Order: sequence, then C-alpha cells, then structure tokens
Amino acid sequence: MAPLKKILFVEPPKDLWFVMGEYLPPPLGILELAAYLESHNKGVEIQVLDCQAEGVDWKGLEKKIESFGPDIVAPSALATCNVYTVIRTLEVAKKVNPDIVTVVGGQHFTALAEESLEAYPEIDVVVRGEGEQTLSEIVRALQSDRPLSCVQGVSFRDEGKVVHTPSRALIGCLDDLPFPGYHFVEDHVKKYHFRMMAGENVGYALVEASRGCPHRCLFCSQWKFWGGKWRCKSPRRVVDEIEFCYREYGIRFFWFTDDNLGLGENTGRICDEIFSRGLSDDIMWFVQARCDDVCANREILPKLRRSGLLWVLTGLESHSQETLDGFRKGIRLSDSKLAVDLLKKNDIFCQATMIIGDRKDSHNSIRGLREFVNEVDPDLAIFMILTPFPGADLYDIARSNGWIEDLNWANYDMVHAVMGTENLSRLEVQEELYECYRSFYGSMSRRLKSIFSPNSLKRRTYRYLASQGLLSAFRELF
Repeated sequence: MAPLKKILFVEPPKDLWFVMGEYLPPPLGILELAAYLESHNKGVEIQVLDCQAEGVDWKGLEKKIESFGPDIVAPSALATCNVYTVIRTLEVAKKVNPDIVTVVGGQHFTALAEESLEAYPEIDVVVRGEGEQTLSEIVRALQSDRPLSCVQGVSFRDEGKVVHTPSRALIGCLDDLPFPGYHFVEDHVKKYHFRMMAGENVGYALVEASRGCPHRCLFCSQWKFWGGKWRCKSPRRVVDEIEFCYREYGIRFFWFTDDNLGLGENTGRICDEIFSRGLSDDIMWFVQARCDDVCANREILPKLRRSGLLWVLTGLESHSQETLDGFRKGIRLSDSKLAVDLLKKNDIFCQATMIIGDRKDSHNSIRGLREFVNEVDPDLAIFMILTPFPGADLYDIARSNGWIEDLNWANYDMVHAVMGTENLSRLEVQEELYECYRSFYGSMSRRLKSIFSPNSLKRRTYRYLASQGLLSAFRELF
C-alpha cells in the first residue's frame, strides 16, 4: 500500500443529551489520541474534525473527508447511544474512498468487538481497551505494511474471520501522556460551553485526573473497560493541564471526567496545587464522587470549596439498601442524606443521581424513591433508567435471562426504557421516569426557593431550567 500519511479524527454530527441543557463539550477522547499520535508517530499529518463545534452536517462531513483525503478515519465513540452515528461516519468515509482504514474504540466496541465486526462491514479495526499505544502501533504497522496481528489489543477481519490479538497491558504512568490536543481545535475552543453549570461566555474543558475504579457496580461498564484498576495522574500533572488551558485559552470551568477520583489526600494535593498557582479565585471545577467518600472525607470539603470545587455529582441511586446491595454499590443508605447535607453545608452544589427500573421495581417502590429524594433534597436530581450497557455485568445477566426488549443502541441513553421489571412494563418504567422528574421539579415551593437561593449557582441553575422546559422534553419521549 502507499505510505500512510494522513489521519482524521471525527466528532460526528449527533444530538446531545437534552437532560444537560445547552452544552457543547470538547471531544476529549480524540483530542487525547491525536496528541499522543503527534508525539509518537512523526511524519503523520493529523486533523481533528469536531462536527458539533464547526456546525458540519453529514453532507459537510463527506466534503471534509474528500478535501483532506485521510488514510485512516477514527470517530469518537463515547457512548453506546452514539453507535449508529459512528457507523454512519464510517459509511461516509468508505463512500469517499473504500481504501480508507476505519478504526473504532471505546467501551461499547471493546465489549462487542466480534459482534460489531460481524454486523458492520464499515469497521476495519476495533481497538479494545486503552487506545493511545494501540492506535500508535496500528499506524506504524500500516506504514510498514506489517500485519495487524502484530499489534496487541485489536480485533479485525482476516479472510472473513474475526481475529482478536492478545489484550494490551495498561499504560504504566499516566503522567507521561501529553496534554489533550486542543491546538487541533484551536479555532473552536471558545465555542465549548456548559450554560447550565458555568453560565454564559465561560470556557469549558474536560480534565482526566485518573482512569478506572476499584469498585464493581453491576450496571457500570467503566470498571471492566479499565481492567478493574484505579490509576491517577499526579496532582502537579493535573493542575499543569488546568493551568495550561486557563492561561492559553482562558478556560475557567473544568469538568473532571473521572469515574472515581475520590475526595481524599490526592484530591487535597490537587487543591494545594491550585492554590499555589493562584487559580482558586478564578476557576470552577466539577467532580463526581461516591457519597461514602464525601462522608469519609468531610474535613477536606471546606478546602475543596475554597479551591473552586463548586459542584459535585454523587450517586445515591436508591432508597433501598437491598437494591443498593444488588447493584453492588458498597454504600450504606445512611450515607446518602449525610453526603447531601455535608455538601450543602459547605456551599457545594449537590447533584444527585437515582436509578429506576431495577428488576424488583414497582409503582410503590418508585413512589418510595420519589419520597426519599424529596426528603434528602439535593440541589439537583437526575433520575435515570437502569440500562444494560454492553461491558457491564448487568448486560450479560439481562441478555441471558431474556429481559432486554429493545436492541436499538440509540435508546441506550438512560432516559429510554429498554427492558421492563417483574412488575412494570417498559412503557410503565418510562412513565415512572416522567413522574420522578415531575415530582421533584414540579414542586412550586422548591422552584421558588431555588430561584431565590443564597447559593448563586443554584439560583442560576433553576432559572436556566425554568427557561428550558425540562418536563416538557421528558413528556415528548412517549
């Protein structure tokens, strides 16, 4: 084959999750991959096309591919609900040039590598697991005309049969990774925003301070994807990246993507680094944290708040200890109320997540969950439907028991029911989701108290929600 020279990473045209309101996140995954290739594969021309930020539709994507003439196309594949947009991207690439090598990765394609290669002829290579080193070696193999069988962590077809090479070991030191390649989207950095959280005209970046999680939640596909291990970047490396984005691009809002950063000593050192750089008065950051970690590290909460941590998402999930144990959450029900109270006491906006659609759920049990959430009273409540994501233990259990009724991957977004319970049909689960949101956000007293809350972030959030018609959006799902 001709020498491989050009690689195109694509964030495809797609609908964003309406629950989050008006937002546009940077395509962190492909920015990380692009930066790694740039530093490890010399002589290769790299472009990142963010169709969201550039306002490029499917026809425009075709023209962009024609214009650049890539040898490899690698689309972003963040979530199962985006599978079809990924496949459509590959279809467009193959239409432009059938010889383009198409590469996909991420949790869904890692978990269903063989099924995906069998179902979608547009896919040439699946990168399983952590992608930086594997993609770099794929490029080298293609450049030197070596077989993909020499690359660890890939799946591909060979004479009509799917081949899986041995899995790749995890990267030893995450500090060695380059900063995400924001320079590839430099013309669009100012377009990234999260209006509900950060307000208007505030730059928005994603920060990955760690990878993986030591816990084994039944519904989570993340922990298995990362090998059941937790690895972190050093606090200095994390804040180096924050400071770079702040100084170089004026970004002031940082969303930590970590599955489980924790709120202990390591996070405290991140705060110390923020203080030492003089950033604490001018940045805001967000993290998700387990409620038991909030309770166990309550002494650090004031320090976190002073450093700019204004918003924490914590997974309460259920009002039933039996359900929490079934989910393998490893938390006590008593942690939920205490965690919410501790965050609010420290003026940290508390967003809580709850899950409905457990196998034992009924109208009565979900009514109990609504009452529980109203009593615990987080600042913001996000209700989600239990979804069997490929790669999670729940998926294997649900598939083997025949519980899954909908295999349309576009509906695997935690707001569409894809299976019922022992007591509720899929439609009834869907209706219960609306009732959960109506119960929490339909309360006039809560809305008024929140709109006039002494917490400025809460005031802004509820005024924004009032303008978005969230309940109407959920009603349209039926």
